[in-house]
Amino acid sequence: MNQVILITGTSKGIGKNISEFFLKQGFRVAGCSRSKPTIFHQNYFHVNLDLQNEAEVSVLPRKVASHFGSLDVLINNAAIASMNHLILTPTHTLKQIFDTNFIAPFILIREAAKLMSLKKSGRIINFSTIAVPLNLAGEAAYATSKSALESLTRISAYELGPFGITVNAIGPTPIDTALIKTVDPEKIQKLIEKQAIKRKAEISDIINLIEFFINPNSSFITGQVIYLGGVS
Repeated sequence: MNQVILITGTSKGIGKNISEFFLKQGFRVAGCSRSKPTIFHQNYFHVNLDLQNEAEVSVLPRKVASHFGSLDVLINNAAIASMNHLILTPTHTLKQIFDTNFIAPFILIREAAKLMSLKKSGRIINFSTIAVPLNLAGEAAYATSKSALESLTRISAYELGPFGITVNAIGPTPIDTALIKTVDPEKIQKLIEKQAIKRKAEISDIINLIEFFINPNSSFITGQVIYLGGVS
């Protein structure tokens, strides 16, 4: 495989895991984070940036295409959260969450699509959350930002379909990452009980769905938001 994948948030967690997986499969992978790279591979290209910085985000797809010669897949993985009651959520926190979880993916989709449209093919995958369909209390800012990303997924699927670009989203159930380390284990268990399959997600579950979306045979699959674990 010589395809080029751009994944946001690759210094740890899901982003790092899926980057390492696809590197092993022979893909060329570009990643980004505010911190220094934690992946060292001849086919890995890292860019240090802040997803809340519009100027840096806008040029990222072109940087990747310039380095590798193309851009085939965009995975908007990076996100931040604030588990607060809406009454206790300050405006600056709300802005930070939307800048990272929605504005940055919007810009990256826009700029990546410009490159992908030239060759009439491309795959874009966004990361949502089960906090959207479950309307979880205490996650007003986070879930709303991801709900906006889901709407963007569906609308951009229509707008980019004529260019051979598919746009889909994954909604993971709780998975052991830094994002849930501070969450009460009892709350996590209550979430799992709402699933049809009552366990935490594993990285292999997410990779399986990514592989499905980017498979050449999935060119007719677009505008879909799939929640893991049987959440609906």
